[in-house]
Amino acid sequence: QETRSNEESTDESEEDESEEEPKLKYERLSNGVTEILQKDAASCMTVHEKFLALGTHYGKVYLLDVQGNITQKFDVSPVKINQISLDESGEHMGVCSEDGKVQVFGLYSAEEFHETFDCPIKIVAVHPHFVRSHFKQFVTGGKKLLLYERGWMNRWKPSVLHEGEGNIRNVKWRGHLIAWANNMGVKILDMISKQRITNVPRDDISLRPDMYPCSLCWKDNLTLIIGWGNSVKICSVKERHASEMRDLPNRYVEIVFQFDTEFYISGLAPLCDQLVILSYVKEISEKTDVECCARPRLDIVQPLPESCEEISSDALTVRGFQENECRDYHLEYSEGESLFYIISPRDVVVAKERDQDDHIDWLLEKKKYEEALMAAEISQKTIKKHKILDIGLAYINHLVEKGEYDLAARKCQKILGKNTELWEFEVYKFKEIGQLKAISRYLPRRDPVLKPLIYEMVLHEFLESDYEGFATLIKEWPGDLYNNTIIVQAVVDHLKKDPQNRTLLRTLAELYTYDQRYGRALEIYLTLRHKDVFQLIHKHNLFSSIRDKIVLLMDFDSEKAVDMLLDNEDKISIDRVVEELENRPELQHVYLHKLFKRDHHKGQRYHEKQISLYAEYDRPNLLPFLRDSTHCPLEKALEICQQRNFVEETVYLLSRMGNSRSALKMIMEELRDVDKAIEFAKEQDDGELWEDLILYSIDKPPFITGLLNNIGTHVDPILLIHRIKEGMEIPNLRDSLVKILQDYNLQILLREGCKKILVADSLSLLKKMHRTQMKGVLVDEENICESCLSPILPSDASKSFNVVVFHCRHMFHKECLPVSNTVSSVQFCNICSAKHRGPGSAILEMKK
Repeated sequence: QETRSNEESTDESEEDESEEEPKLKYERLSNGVTEILQKDAASCMTVHEKFLALGTHYGKVYLLDVQGNITQKFDVSPVKINQISLDESGEHMGVCSEDGKVQVFGLYSAEEFHETFDCPIKIVAVHPHFVRSHFKQFVTGGKKLLLYERGWMNRWKPSVLHEGEGNIRNVKWRGHLIAWANNMGVKILDMISKQRITNVPRDDISLRPDMYPCSLCWKDNLTLIIGWGNSVKICSVKERHASEMRDLPNRYVEIVFQFDTEFYISGLAPLCDQLVILSYVKEISEKTDVECCARPRLDIVQPLPESCEEISSDALTVRGFQENECRDYHLEYSEGESLFYIISPRDVVVAKERDQDDHIDWLLEKKKYEEALMAAEISQKTIKKHKILDIGLAYINHLVEKGEYDLAARKCQKILGKNTELWEFEVYKFKEIGQLKAISRYLPRRDPVLKPLIYEMVLHEFLESDYEGFATLIKEWPGDLYNNTIIVQAVVDHLKKDPQNRTLLRTLAELYTYDQRYGRALEIYLTLRHKDVFQLIHKHNLFSSIRDKIVLLMDFDSEKAVDMLLDNEDKISIDRVVEELENRPELQHVYLHKLFKRDHHKGQRYHEKQISLYAEYDRPNLLPFLRDSTHCPLEKALEICQQRNFVEETVYLLSRMGNSRSALKMIMEELRDVDKAIEFAKEQDDGELWEDLILYSIDKPPFITGLLNNIGTHVDPILLIHRIKEGMEIPNLRDSLVKILQDYNLQILLREGCKKILVADSLSLLKKMHRTQMKGVLVDEENICESCLSPILPSDASKSFNVVVFHCRHMFHKECLPVSNTVSSVQFCNICSAKHRGPGSAILEMKK
């Protein structure tokens, strides 16, 4: 069994197949430790952040580095080393052994203390700040707990701290507090007051304290963790309120957590707010049904007020675990690095928190590649063992193996990035498994660009099995990714087998476009009647190529084609378009009609032709054309309209040519529409037409009714009424006469209303003029006499003067005005009278 355990691997944790990730990882402390334990057995070990101190059964103490290499060796005793204690600086060490020897010495100084007792000393603990002169203290534990202090003349003075409760087997000194365990329980001493502040009795007194020793651990300066048997207590040292002290110590201890475990506790250590527990396990052998020692367990638990929650649990394979007892295991830890050392006689195992590399290892082992990749990306600056690219490639391979080809291809975009070599490698791998289609959508198209051969290979794959997919790639991929000539030839070869395949034809047109062979592309688009044909013409200015394809364009979409042709009249002339459409008059009409709507004069030479085209294909627009056109020959139009018996158009042409009477006659005889005849007569506003209309209607009662209803505002109804024959029955005569009277009454009312408005406006304007003429007129030295042209005001203001000012603002000296020859004494302005002005020239005389 020893031989087999010596050959075991360094992975000591038993990892089950659960999905829960372990919290710790394990490795055996090797190098010098392996060499030591081949000849000796470990009895104790103390951990400092800079080194390790290992005691053996043969009385030797080794100083080791963190890799297990021996740096120093001390021969302390011929028997077992029970305890090694280090101060916080790591400069002083205390050692006690089974033969009662105690040594405290400086590792880097000549300072040394020796003491030999008559009984085994189980424990020694130096003051945490022993390096300072006023803290030269240490305690030893056997049957008594002794405190040694260095006093005057460098002499060591012992004093008994406690005795009488059996052997003291464990002491932990933290700050000003010392905790120790004897056969009865755990005590804590306050070194400041030299008072014992608590006694925590052990729960299971049936267990031998030498076989199941107490484990003590200070989490911080005020929190003590006690593990004994299968019971764990977490105690907090607190200050007592001044009102409660009396004769009590100023501190007291409160148990904040307490719970039991499944196994016996061999060691304790804190891990943040959790606990690491080393457990001794016994189990029943399946072969012999005898209780035997099993592998020890290292558990991480979360303390709760009355219980605990197990976070992780690992069974450790240490050498010789079948022969070990509970007292043979120890747990030491390094506070700064969260390192946990499991010490057994034949083995030292180091447990450490798993880092991100370990986390990624576990994820990869569980084939959780997506999470591993994400974890690596988040921690890419801290991971040392793994590379994001390697994890990504493993993920792609895993997806391919599972048959998730599309997801694998999609992940290539993120994982491969701009690495063209890896891209090409992956493409060939997808080709080998026949999944080029899966990766086609994700191939890079810009930065980076792969070799043209890669893209051509994918296109050929689609061309063989999926024309639609091939067409999609051609549309999405830039034309410079592949050799266009090769792909064009491949498409042409396939078209030989299926010449009418629209997908291939459309794709070939796009390839021709990429290759700037726009003429061929245009032919295909026109054949297919593809919607992109107009966009292609505009984009690449292909108007020279469509001169002989105008009919095809018009057949495809006449409206878009006409708009395009008219918008680019400078590139394809009107004459050329009309000539091309000569054999397709219906298309010719569409073009010329839209041209006429845009500009009535541009196509004037074709207006004669348009008359026939409108008559043949678009009669509703013929009359508007005849009205708006100033260039069409009226005789030709009249001839065509008369041949086709287009009455409305003929009436319009006759009236436009001045033959209104014939037009009216045609309305009356052909259309028999009195309303239209009356409307026509109103438009012409010709008395003779009204006379003709009355003469034609006089023997037709319905026409008379229409005339009576409509002519009241244009012709005197009496003219019509006098001509009506007596005895003729006229439909709705009464209503018509009433309407005539109402119309006449309305006219009278309108005239009276207009008269009132006119009189009111005249009166208002007269009053306004009167108010204006009554206003004063400013006369100053700048004004002159309109007759003598000298200043109107004299230079000597003291002299009297007469000035005449007319309402027209002309001014005269009175003596300069000519004498009036009229009988009336009213004078008028000479200037305004000469210009035949009105009453504004009346006089306004000013005297002074």
